[in-house]
Amino acid sequence: MLLIISDPRDDSVRMVVRRLAERDVPFLWWDEADFPERTLIGTRLSGEGWRQSLTHGGTTYDLAEVTAVWHRRPNPPSAPSVADQSQRAYAEQMARQMLHGVYELMPAERWMPARPKDLARVDNKLLHLRRAVELGFTVPDTVIGNDPGDLVPAWRRSGGRLISKALDFRPFFIDGEVHHVYTTKIERRDLAGRHRVRHCPVILQPNLAKAVELRVTVVGDRVFSAEIDSQSSRLTSQDWRHYEDLGVAYRPHPLPAEVEKRCLRLVGSLGLSYGAVDLILTPDGEYVFLELNVSGQWAFVELRAGLPIGDAIAGWLTEGRS
Repeated sequence: MLLIISDPRDDSVRMVVRRLAERDVPFLWWDEADFPERTLIGTRLSGEGWRQSLTHGGTTYDLAEVTAVWHRRPNPPSAPSVADQSQRAYAEQMARQMLHGVYELMPAERWMPARPKDLARVDNKLLHLRRAVELGFTVPDTVIGNDPGDLVPAWRRSGGRLISKALDFRPFFIDGEVHHVYTTKIERRDLAGRHRVRHCPVILQPNLAKAVELRVTVVGDRVFSAEIDSQSSRLTSQDWRHYEDLGVAYRPHPLPAEVEKRCLRLVGSLGLSYGAVDLILTPDGEYVFLELNVSGQWAFVELRAGLPIGDAIAGWLTEGRS
């Protein structure tokens, strides 16, 4: 049996479970947010060793029978029926602690992208940049931190072409509305507000010229590269994640063999079975590493560039299944 751990509205998972159903592969699609409120999880140590079970929707599953786990994008454990806020926070923290242990005790060897403990250790932009340099990628001059004194020198070194990026693509709320921090061009007038950098570390890099941008999706030992014509639209010219502009073209992109090998080595060297690598192809034909997303989205790449990533994920999860 396969265990898929993600939000029940996850369209990427929906694309894969269709493939699993076609292969007649049993699976459980479950979200951590259902624990402890709507899911029972038990672990027992006896003379026969550890036994673990998960009961959800009236069915009990033996976690020893799980052959592979896709830990994609779950919501955190939730105990909404506990009225007191501090007690609810306590219950949810205990649930998180238990899940960490349950995952470590599960005998399944195949985890995508990795066991949560290992994923937490390697999911860091600073580590990714260092590893990319070690593997021979071209990487932009980079400053990371919260020192306001770094902003003006970095802006001057870039010739006035400087961008800021967040260390993680996480939402935040303003007056109840969700917001994200996208890649932002630093204008001269922004330098006057450099004191604000002190409150939150940022990534500063030169704003490189782009021919196209690339999303390179690594699944096991397979590489799927899509080029994004981000410069054709004002919305996507700085950050193609504004991909609601349907006029921007996506196409398969044949990577040079050495660049493809570096992408594979980068993901594999971090102990990951999956990773989404963002690159720039400059007008001079140079491939430049930007970042690695350990659980990066891929469904839009399959839909718009026609790359069979969902098939590859289904194949990796079922590989070696008895």
